[in-house]
Amino acid sequence: MVACSLVWAAIVSAAFYRVASHAAASPDRSEKSLVVAAESLPLGAVVKSQSVKTVRVPVRLFPEGGFGRTEEVQDRPVVSPILAGEPVLEGRLAARGSGMGLAPLIPPGMRALSVRVNDVAGVAGFVLPGMRVDVLVTGRPPRQEESMTSTVLQNILVLSAGQTIQADAKASSITAPVVTLLVDPAQAEVLTLASNEGRIQLVLRNSTDQHQATPPGRQLRELYGGGKREASPARVPRSRGEAPSAEARVPAALTPDRTASPPLPATEEPIVVIRGSQKTVEMPPAGKAN
Repeated sequence: MVACSLVWAAIVSAAFYRVASHAAASPDRSEKSLVVAAESLPLGAVVKSQSVKTVRVPVRLFPEGGFGRTEEVQDRPVVSPILAGEPVLEGRLAARGSGMGLAPLIPPGMRALSVRVNDVAGVAGFVLPGMRVDVLVTGRPPRQEESMTSTVLQNILVLSAGQTIQADAKASSITAPVVTLLVDPAQAEVLTLASNEGRIQLVLRNSTDQHQATPPGRQLRELYGGGKREASPARVPRSRGEAPSAEARVPAALTPDRTASPPLPATEEPIVVIRGSQKTVEMPPAGKAN
């Protein structure tokens, strides 16, 4: 019996020693107050006193950027949605007094610019907040006779579609006549000029695609497969082997003593002459057609 008692005492002592050693090696078990959301806080909302509360958490579980007092987060706009019971972190709040709605979402040095779109230019309503787009402009450049399309901005963040600044969980399409884009001051000038001088088109792109393409732009004649447009000659030779005269090489608009109409080609065909409301058919005098 004495031997059994000694063995049992040794086992209990060893177990107690192990528990005591583990407790000494474990980190501090003290707790600290942490501010969490008492209700869901959507993007653009302002934190009120009833919107948050404090809970006790172990010091080792206190998140970086967390707050210990509700006064530190009151009246600050939310820039990232916060669910009920989720810790309120510094990175999800804007500075106090930075405004409400869309204003807190604009980083320093950037600008928010709204452009008008339709169902087609808005990619059938699927340009949602948080997506990225390219901006194309179609118009007629100076000193050119035909229209062309060029890519003027790439990888631009969409801040809002209409008055919606946050897409829902189902990513439902939003039909809005105005889309707000996040641009820097130089891009804002380009986008404003493109909106006023041409027609803009938003092209949806993958948000993970950071590649900057360099498309050359497309002119109207390329769309229909035409070649380079050439100036029309002032006079067409009568036969393939005949070269144009010196007078024919000068445009009629540059000759002061002649009318702008080109000379009649040599022909024996009847000529239809319209004088006001009168229409007659005449034959040209022989030998005087040129």
